[in-house]
Amino acid sequence: MIADVLVIGAGPAALAIASELVSRGLEVHGLSAQDPAEPWQNTYGIWGREVDRLGLGGLLGHRWSDSLSYFNDQPLRHGLDYGLFDRTKLQNHWLANCAAGAMVWHQGQAIALDHGRQVSTLATACGQQLQARLVVDASGHQPVFVQRPDQGPVAGQAAYGVVGRFSAPPVQSGQFVLMDYRSDHLGEGEDQAGAPTFLYAMDLGDGLFFAEETSLALAPPVPFEVLKDRLHRRLAHGGIRVEQVEHEEFCLFPMNLPLPDLSQQVVGFGGAASMVHPASGYMVGSLLRRAPALAAAIAQGLADPALTSPAVAAMAWQALWPLELRRKHALYCFGLEKLMRYPSAQLRQFFATFFALPQEQWYGFLTNTLSLPELVVAMLRLFATAPWGVRWGLMQQQGRELALLGKLLNP
Repeated sequence: MIADVLVIGAGPAALAIASELVSRGLEVHGLSAQDPAEPWQNTYGIWGREVDRLGLGGLLGHRWSDSLSYFNDQPLRHGLDYGLFDRTKLQNHWLANCAAGAMVWHQGQAIALDHGRQVSTLATACGQQLQARLVVDASGHQPVFVQRPDQGPVAGQAAYGVVGRFSAPPVQSGQFVLMDYRSDHLGEGEDQAGAPTFLYAMDLGDGLFFAEETSLALAPPVPFEVLKDRLHRRLAHGGIRVEQVEHEEFCLFPMNLPLPDLSQQVVGFGGAASMVHPASGYMVGSLLRRAPALAAAIAQGLADPALTSPAVAAMAWQALWPLELRRKHALYCFGLEKLMRYPSAQLRQFFATFFALPQEQWYGFLTNTLSLPELVVAMLRLFATAPWGVRWGLMQQQGRELALLGKLLNP
């Protein structure tokens, strides 16, 4: 049996694109090393406005109107709702769409892929031979088949978190804290040691809280044991201790992966296609927004019997990474290069300036919904209003910035 599309993976990216493909009447098969209904472990956040515009607010497990950050002793209120997906609801939403389209799942480990002009054949470790007109690799940040260039060290966002009960609330009732960069719990030398971290925390209701110590991005990433130690020291500084752990979260993913080779015949999606936002680490909102365009391009290509599989793949890559998105990716990676060199005090100044921008600018920046000209305007405004120390850090050229600016002009 030759499928129209074979999707590799069973995480959010795989289910998001598979759901869109089956809704267009395509025959879709999936390959996963585990049951696609296996519960997900990580948490997925999204701004309320973003999920509302997608019409998926009902998939949130929690939603906060009191959202804020700390870059000094005074809270900076964001004035926007923030939500946390109910992982089971989100997963089942996509699985139900896939089932409605009679998607066929195979379980196994992909080991080889042979491309033809009309059909690709995938071999699994247990001897299966699966055939499809097009293969979509959505297997994560270390994909099975998607190839990308080596452009040097990749920065990782690392986080250690606890869902549980505490001796005192780590945040106020009904509150969501996006970033708490206060570092009174650290010694002065440690605070300036080149690995700033922040608290990401929220009230989950009924006496349950989520508190997570996070490093925005660093190469190599901050070790989990350092993050765990800092979280407990931060809590202890406020007279708080963890009394009951319901779930520990260990999160590590690349922030500035180079774009894949867009001429290859296998098509990527999600982490496999470098879709993590280099400035924020978010991806689920992008999956929801960009899956329809990718699925539409694939369906259009496969509907033309004269098109070869490489031609359909080229259409798909162009839909996923058009010129403007490629240029924005380079600009975001340029900015991240700067942030990774800021010491703690300078980083706090940067974010205080960033969130003082008009809401539409900082929100669009974090969600990757600004146009390229709008993004440039926002970045210029940030530069103009930032303290001199932040501006000096932005002007210095100490690493890959020039190469990234070159990609802005010629991605």
